[in-house]
Amino acid sequence: MQNTPLLHDLDTPANVLVVGATGGIGLAFARDLATRPAVARLFAVARRARANAALNALAAQYPDRVVLLDCDIRDEAALAAMAAAVRIVTPALNLVINTVGLLHDAALQPEKSLAQVTRASLEASFLTNAFAPILLAKALLPLLRHAQPVAFASLSARVGSIGDNRIGGWYSYRAAKAAQNQLLKTLSIELTRLNRRSIVLALHPGTTDTGLSKPFQGNVSAEKLFTPEFSATALLAVIAARVPADSGGFYAWDGQPIGW
Repeated sequence: MQNTPLLHDLDTPANVLVVGATGGIGLAFARDLATRPAVARLFAVARRARANAALNALAAQYPDRVVLLDCDIRDEAALAAMAAAVRIVTPALNLVINTVGLLHDAALQPEKSLAQVTRASLEASFLTNAFAPILLAKALLPLLRHAQPVAFASLSARVGSIGDNRIGGWYSYRAAKAAQNQLLKTLSIELTRLNRRSIVLALHPGTTDTGLSKPFQGNVSAEKLFTPEFSATALLAVIAARVPADSGGFYAWDGQPIGW
């Protein structure tokens, strides 16, 4: 159990919302945060959060701290309903972490060449990796407009860096993550006007042993393949170390900035 502050200059227990809480990194975030005295309330959000055994066990262990909410953040109506449910419990959030991302599924694989790019692959990747995070921020904006410190962090990926793109491929995923980075940078500017103690961050978790990276781990050395627990703890430390002047930044799991 850690008793370190979650955010710079936050001296009261935080209201935290984690999206994608049934996934590898999202569940690791939820488990870590639920144990922290610095957390007043944890909203664990996923498409089927209330049907997930691991989240139900967490809620049973911390019944006064953990709230499970079902929401598909690609759906604006679902986002509005989720935000309304949060407002019933608290008027303000201090930390929002979005871990939802899409690299592949039954109908989508990262493109190795331009010939494999389709409108469907682009739309699917942009919907989850770019549109959903900013629509999440829009839905939660009334809960972020207050005088307390607040951080909105969303998982990006180093492959979304245009300057770091040296081998090509993965058109849809790279472009969607780059788009998310731009959207978050723009959000950081507006949110600073509404809350000068706000921080908006794009975060790279490193290659983490989850379903998203599973098919692409073959060339990753053991020391560079992180557990979800390691990635979540490392990223929470990155968030805690940031100050409002860092808002709009793109950071790796080790706290190092990543070029756009």
